[in-house]
Amino acid sequence: MAIILRSSDPLLSRIHPEPQEIDHFDNLPDSILLLIFNNIGDVKALGRCSVVSKRFHSLIPQVENVFVRVDCVISDDDSSSLLSDKPRSVSAASPFSAIFRLVFKPLQALGQFLKRSGSSSLPSGSSPSSLLISGGDDGEIEQGGVTHHSPTQVLKNFDEIKFLKIELPSGELGIDDGVLLKWRAEFGSTLENCVILGASSVIPPTNSDKTEASSAPVAAVEDNGSIPESFYTNGGLKLRVVWTISSLIAASARHYLLQPIIAEHKTLDSLVLTDVDGQGVLCMNRDQLEELRVKPLSASSASKRTLVPALNMRLWYAPSLELPDGTVLKGATLVAIRPSESKKEVCDVSWVSSAFDEPYGVAAKMLVKRRTYCLEMNSF
Repeated sequence: MAIILRSSDPLLSRIHPEPQEIDHFDNLPDSILLLIFNNIGDVKALGRCSVVSKRFHSLIPQVENVFVRVDCVISDDDSSSLLSDKPRSVSAASPFSAIFRLVFKPLQALGQFLKRSGSSSLPSGSSPSSLLISGGDDGEIEQGGVTHHSPTQVLKNFDEIKFLKIELPSGELGIDDGVLLKWRAEFGSTLENCVILGASSVIPPTNSDKTEASSAPVAAVEDNGSIPESFYTNGGLKLRVVWTISSLIAASARHYLLQPIIAEHKTLDSLVLTDVDGQGVLCMNRDQLEELRVKPLSASSASKRTLVPALNMRLWYAPSLELPDGTVLKGATLVAIRPSESKKEVCDVSWVSSAFDEPYGVAAKMLVKRRTYCLEMNSF
């Protein structure tokens, strides 16, 4: 006698149990997941990951490598309106007006992560309107029905950050099209050094230039690097002074804004604050970060920025500088800056040549071979 089993028969399910879906992430150890999260880095992506599961939510705070993109900047003078993407020209605007407060556009998953309590339970889902927190307390600003989170608030739920990079949506210094202006600064409790590279115009290489550059060695600089008399009379020197002061103010404003982050995250080994345009880079290593915690910075009385100490500067200038790839920098200028009280000699320019990525790194190397001009600047 044949026995026929229907699919709904309990006996069949005991003989051939239905296969269950396997979550392969459950088989990965925490160390592997943390390695993945550290490679992701982006704070918004990590915020999304944190709401996937209870396990992810408990691991995200242990991430050591975090990258934060700033979506918008709000002026201290008018927190009700966003600054335009294109700042005014350096020559037209006072550099002292470029002091900003960083804020972030909301993200639902990131908002849930920000609200993480001491409990290990995963927060329940919420609508975007739950992020619309009135007032500006705890680094939150409500604007046009949208809540913006400050960097300090976004990062407060990470417990073990070692490498932090923050990227602004643009450089603070509005410059005319075709003008080159880049700076790189290191801070402890105050400015330790700064390098500024500028050019009144940049002429990109043509195809013929590239061919000749690849087939012929780079020609040595023929002149002694002396600055022509016209540099002093046509406003060239004045423009370089404006570039220098503006860059130093931008750097000191960034440094000032980092205080609460540095104070709260004592595990930091490296902090970099840059911008999408690649205009300026502020760097701090572990020793410099610790110095700021132990020795508070001196704030400027005029604005929300770190006081710039008295400075010794070295300047190099070339009316026209052709790079190995055929790019030509007109009015190329390099300025190396150290505090007057620094124990390191500003004349030691080995650190200057490595301040910028290519092709501008080679521009710095070529300029330091030219005649050096010394300048001094008072604290401001």
